[in-house]
Amino acid sequence: MPHVTSKDGTAIAFEVTGQGPALILVDGAFHDRSRLAPHAAVLSPHFTVYTYDRRGRGESGDTQPYSIGKEIEDIGALIQEAGGSAFVFGGSSGAVLALDAAVRLSGITKLALYEPPFVVDDSRQPVPGDFVDQLQQLIASGRPGDAAEAYITTGANVPSAQVASMRSAPFWPSVEAVAHTLIQDATIMDGTMVGRPLPADRWANVTMPTLVLDGSASPAWFHSAAEALARLLLHATRQTLEGQGHDVTSEALAPALEQFFSAQSVPQ
Repeated sequence: MPHVTSKDGTAIAFEVTGQGPALILVDGAFHDRSRLAPHAAVLSPHFTVYTYDRRGRGESGDTQPYSIGKEIEDIGALIQEAGGSAFVFGGSSGAVLALDAAVRLSGITKLALYEPPFVVDDSRQPVPGDFVDQLQQLIASGRPGDAAEAYITTGANVPSAQVASMRSAPFWPSVEAVAHTLIQDATIMDGTMVGRPLPADRWANVTMPTLVLDGSASPAWFHSAAEALARLLLHATRQTLEGQGHDVTSEALAPALEQFFSAQSVPQ
């Protein structure tokens, strides 16, 4: 498995497939690069697609202490591996990480984001302001299952009864195995899920063409989030994928990404 070395010395595992312009895929909570493999397979006839294990997951390292800046440097190392510039797609909390990376990295030429999980109004319960601390305490006390449940119920707004059934499912040990990385995603999302408008200055210099996507079958709060972000960014367009929820299919996502990333940009 190839690796790139991030600025702090952390080895970041990645896979590359396809041909054409470089496209880096950034996933959200719980997942490693295998989750994005179906997207990569459909996109690979048109792009050189990079999928990677975010730090602390899969075959990547996990140098402490954590910071969002280090995760941005991981993406920067992949961009350098790709030749110095790349398109970037991010999903869920990975979309917010991609946004933050676009603030600091000059090599991102276009950006596509699927359902960044902001809570900008009263369409659902907000996340408590001390949520990162709550997760840190659960992980520190050896309760990864409880941390994962808290993230899914409080962060993702999934009913408790549904999560209770998940905890007895065969896949649950794999969820607990990556529960420590939920602190990373909660840190990325900190302050953006509290039922207030998005910070006006956090992404003020994200000026590259940006596509903000959501799914028509997703809960209302995802639509509010997509609309708020599309209004905030300077050069953003919004597109809703019919019949899709938060777990978007490759068959629905890939054509939208291909059209957006392949289109000739209008000079700004």
